[in-house]
Amino acid sequence: MKKADVKEMIIEAKKAKGLGWEEVASKIGMSPVWTTSVCFGMNSAPKDKADMLVALFDLSPEASAVIQECPMKIWDQAVPTDPAIYRLYEIVGVYGETIKEIIHEKFGDGIMSAIDYEMYIERKEDPKGDRVVITLDGKFLKYRAW
Repeated sequence: MKKADVKEMIIEAKKAKGLGWEEVASKIGMSPVWTTSVCFGMNSAPKDKADMLVALFDLSPEASAVIQECPMKIWDQAVPTDPAIYRLYEIVGVYGETIKEIIHEKFGDGIMSAIDYEMYIERKEDPKGDRVVITLDGKFLKYRAW
C-alpha cells in the first residue's frame, strides 16, 4: 500500500461519510490544512493521529503505517492547470521576488520555514463578493555564515 492508495481510500470514505475537512480535523484535534495535507500524502502523522484517521475512515490497520511514513514531497513539475492551484502559482510567479525582498528587508538574509509553519484558510464575507484569506505563518530561519 502506498500513500496514493491511502489518499484515494480516504477521499472515497470522506465522501461516503459526508464529512468536510473541518470536521475531520476537529475529530483528530488538528488543523484542517495539516489534516488535509496528511490525508493527501504530503505530510506524515504521528501514530495516534494516523490511528484516529484510520478509525474515522474505516481503513485497514496497515493504512496507519502508510500515513505515518515520511513523504516524498514532490509534485508534477509542469505548470499546474487547475485554476485554483494555478492562481497560487501565478501569485508566487508575479509576487515571489517582492515577497523575498520584503522578508529580507524586515528580517535579514533568510527564509520562511515550511516546517515550523502554520496555514489558515478563511472565508471573508464582502458585499462585492466573498474573499479568500490565506495566512502563511512560518518561522524565520536566518542563513548563517561559517
